[in-house]
Amino acid sequence: MFYGAVVWDPWLIVAQIVCLQCLYYITLGIFMSVLVGTRVSRMSLVYFFDYATVTASTVTGVCVITSFVLSAIAGAWYMLYLVERAKKCLDFSATLHIIHLFICIIYGGWPSSITWWVLNGTGVALMALLGEYLCIRRELREIPITRYRSVV
Repeated sequence: MFYGAVVWDPWLIVAQIVCLQCLYYITLGIFMSVLVGTRVSRMSLVYFFDYATVTASTVTGVCVITSFVLSAIAGAWYMLYLVERAKKCLDFSATLHIIHLFICIIYGGWPSSITWWVLNGTGVALMALLGEYLCIRRELREIPITRYRSVV
């Protein structure tokens, strides 16, 4: 969709990052509202950006973890349409999660939970690998060549 003929276009890259980040958080919000919103009395940004909510010791924490994993999978599908190149998937996945880390640091301080780090490392790997797989499948498709023969 955004891939152009120009090799390096910084405005294109920024637009792709912004679009991918927005789609990731919209998807995360949908999954959070479905999985976490039914378990808590009030949804807030704490579940998005506070490392303390990412825990495997409570059912709500497992729902938060599941929301992040499902959003990473959805992010791989978004990269298929936004990035369109397998060799760029790791860069965009890492950029998305680094921006998320900065937002988390601003919101709740440095993440000191090992579960948070494992979840986000898994999210980077899952989004990058699945995105690369999907992009490679698209890149390796045969180009259809139709021949029009005149029947005499």
